[in-house]
Amino acid sequence: MEARANRRKFLSGEVVSDKMDKTRVVQVRWTSQDAKYLKIVRRADKYKAHDEKNASKQGDVVRIMETRPLSKDKRWVITEIIKASTV
Repeated sequence: MEARANRRKFLSGEVVSDKMDKTRVVQVRWTSQDAKYLKIVRRADKYKAHDEKNASKQGDVVRIMETRPLSKDKRWVITEIIKASTV
């Protein structure tokens, strides 16, 4: 099982919505450099991630792992809560 897990993608991001049951919306931010103008650009994507125990809350920083399709939009699973929110 460990050999298979190493090929999967892992991302870290902040939970921006916890309104759905067993589903969290995680926003992942990163920076990249524009190819033409060489300016640093901030970018972000939102991923729907499965949270079986509803453990994470809005504002938490979590680690997500790519997995098989769980629903129409869910392709990620929350593996751990890195930092719990203080709110």
